[in-house]
Amino acid sequence: MADPLVRVHVHQAAGTLILNRPDKRNALSRAMIAELAQGLEDLRLERSVRAIVITGAGSAFCAGMDLAEMLDSSQHDDAYERWAEDAQIYHDLLVQMLHYPKTIIAAVNGPALAGGAGLVLGSDVVIASDEARFGLPEPLRGLVAGIVAPLLAFRAGGGHAAYLLTTAQSIDSAEAHRVGLFHEITAADKLWPRASELAEECAGCAPEAIQLTKRMLNETIGEHLGTLLSAGAAMSATARTTEAAREGLRAFLEKRPPRWR
Repeated sequence: MADPLVRVHVHQAAGTLILNRPDKRNALSRAMIAELAQGLEDLRLERSVRAIVITGAGSAFCAGMDLAEMLDSSQHDDAYERWAEDAQIYHDLLVQMLHYPKTIIAAVNGPALAGGAGLVLGSDVVIASDEARFGLPEPLRGLVAGIVAPLLAFRAGGGHAAYLLTTAQSIDSAEAHRVGLFHEITAADKLWPRASELAEECAGCAPEAIQLTKRMLNETIGEHLGTLLSAGAAMSATARTTEAAREGLRAFLEKRPPRWR
């Protein structure tokens, strides 16, 4: 039997979801997103689990979407429908995280890029190792980080969002901590113990209070997030239909600079 794309573990108050495609730097395929969404739902029903930890196997947290799968979609007659569906399922995952009744802790063990950066932004608490990085390289591939952009502006402010989105730079853990994207930095071997400690701290809080607090933050203070995320999904899907996206994806997979027209 093949290894699951997302491994699920329960230890005391923490339910851990481990992105498990280390050979692909934990790139998010359609199947992996489905397993991650199902893992969240399964752990939601576990009464002993009071916080969720999301981390990556291997040296990366998550390198973003599976670009090979994305390029393959462009070869099919129903490419537009596939792109729209792909954008929607990622959108739905982030909405699931924002509406999730338990605290979600991202334990960022390496690069968190593009769609992986979105998983960080969809989490409530972010701890990171010294090796972690954060970035939105979509423009380098001819793509638009439409779904992630509203969350980035919500978490870090419009100025930081504009800088990261339009330069496509990735920043190290110290800079991500300075602008408030990472809440704590720790040594790599201390990442899981610290995530476990935070889960235990969450367990000391009333579950109803955590749920209502998240609703206040993500649905009241962030009252426009739902609309912005839906608009971003449409923008992301549209960007994938362009010749720039096809060239950017081919160039990335062929390991050459893109030739923009």
